[in-house]
Amino acid sequence: KNFYFHQALDWRAVIRAIFVNLKSGTIRQGGSTITQQVAKTAFLTPERTFTRKIKEIILAYWLEKKFSKDEILDSYLNLVPYGSNAYGVEAASQIYFAKSAKDLSLAESAYLASLPKAPTYYSPWGVHQGELEQRKNYILEKMSELNFIDQEEKIRARTAKVKFEPQSLGLIKAPHFVLMVKDYLVNKYGEETVTNGGLKAITSLDWELQQIAEQVVLEGAQRNTELYQGKNAALVAQDAKTGQILALVGSKDYFDVENEGNFNVAVQGLRQPGSALKPFVYLTAFKKGYAPESVIFDVPTNFDTTGWMPYQPENFDNLFRGPVNFRQALGQSLNLPSVKVLYLAGLNDSLKTLSDFGITTLNDPLRFGLSLVLGGGEIKLVELVDAFASLAQEGIRHNQVFILKIEDKNGKVLEKYADIAVQIADPQYARLVNNILSDAETRHGLFQNSFNLTIFPDREVALKTGTTEDFRDAWAFGYTPSFAVGVWAGNNNNAPMQKQAGSILAALPMWHDFLSQVFEKYPDKIPFKSFNEPEVVEEVKLMLNGQFIIQENNQSTTHSILYFVDKNDPLGPIPSYPENDPQFKNWEQGVKLWLLNHPEFFMGITM
Repeated sequence: KNFYFHQALDWRAVIRAIFVNLKSGTIRQGGSTITQQVAKTAFLTPERTFTRKIKEIILAYWLEKKFSKDEILDSYLNLVPYGSNAYGVEAASQIYFAKSAKDLSLAESAYLASLPKAPTYYSPWGVHQGELEQRKNYILEKMSELNFIDQEEKIRARTAKVKFEPQSLGLIKAPHFVLMVKDYLVNKYGEETVTNGGLKAITSLDWELQQIAEQVVLEGAQRNTELYQGKNAALVAQDAKTGQILALVGSKDYFDVENEGNFNVAVQGLRQPGSALKPFVYLTAFKKGYAPESVIFDVPTNFDTTGWMPYQPENFDNLFRGPVNFRQALGQSLNLPSVKVLYLAGLNDSLKTLSDFGITTLNDPLRFGLSLVLGGGEIKLVELVDAFASLAQEGIRHNQVFILKIEDKNGKVLEKYADIAVQIADPQYARLVNNILSDAETRHGLFQNSFNLTIFPDREVALKTGTTEDFRDAWAFGYTPSFAVGVWAGNNNNAPMQKQAGSILAALPMWHDFLSQVFEKYPDKIPFKSFNEPEVVEEVKLMLNGQFIIQENNQSTTHSILYFVDKNDPLGPIPSYPENDPQFKNWEQGVKLWLLNHPEFFMGITM
């Protein structure tokens, strides 16, 4: 906007940049004009130092005296980096649109004009496509304000459908992982340093595991496409002992432009987890004094206490089992009992547990209710794998990493991995969850005909799956004491999969295939080890200890757990006025109706 009017420098921008840089102690803002950018691109190294900035200013004044504004602008358009090794607008036009710059439309030109500010960040093949769209529209708005285009041209360019050429990454391996690393480096060290500074990054990627993961995801997504119209999948594998990501596949095919293959679902995707969060809710309940033997009634129950809209969740098989204990409810992923467990554990306390385990996307308690335990929130695959890795480590969380060391061009170490381990949950409570999720006998009723996909010869593996409403997302998470892996299957556009393709059909086969191959080909990568047994604690309180039948007036009877337990003090005395709990009436009614409809189940018991 001011290029043709300033003399090499835009002093307002310089003063603003000086203020920001002095405050931070480093070069955070440049305040560079087009002339300065030509100077640093053509003549200077990429280090961000005050000395280089002074040289840049001197060179900019020299350029302004030596060349005309049009000549400087021409140099800028031929020198500036546009990302993907494209320097200059003509090279960028060929790479992104396969045409000469003189043949670009207004919309295409606006996209290219968006890139020099931050080529990697705004890359049309990257994860910030929404931000690229906003920057393109900003440029069109400025062009309109400065009368380079009229309103009609602006609106037409804003709404034009622009197709980018597929990205060519040549021989690059693990593209989602590599570009995730590059994105981190650019954000930390700047575009110039990453492009020209000779940085060397050593990552945690295990290429042997990555190859298996890519093959499994590609074949699994192809199978799901044919059978269920589930066109995409993602996988993350992590060393639970160190927090290091060993394999990461963000989609079935990075180059599948039609299905947004370049979008990294594993890291950027916000998807509903179905019942995959249940283990962390049960762990919260165990913290409060409940036990795997504690009894809860799996009976039709309305959880609404306002009279406005009934909330009556059902189990995956539409069956109700009557009294079940926490072990059965979690091991068989029963929905209705799990909603009750969330109520007993407390929504805020459960969200705190999830936050402690590294889930960053559920930080607004006002958004969630009892449906949270059935998937009423959005999470990232990479974070939930990290959470299960912390369960595997008995409540110890290691900082999740994918870069082990970064060196500059002279070999100076800029960053180096250091394991940071924090005990986020009592080992006893994590062991209780691990004991349930690794109990093959308990999970048998859930997986039935697919039970063989949940077990491995001579290996003890914990497993939790999740399926969202309308079969839009399918998940499988599993872990040994030292290794965790998670799989997602679905569609980027959130379209439901067909034929009721939930976790067992769409995600579990990929999860099992990946682990089977790793166990067979590289057994030393995942040591043979069983989970530690939890300490045996004798509960004495009714319902908590598995006993739910009592004698009243010489008759056998039973009640909901809220009759015996104050949810805010489960180990304390039996409530004097259980009816004061807002859920008591609904839960009691559910138990009464169950007994009326199943007299044979509790022969001789009355209410």
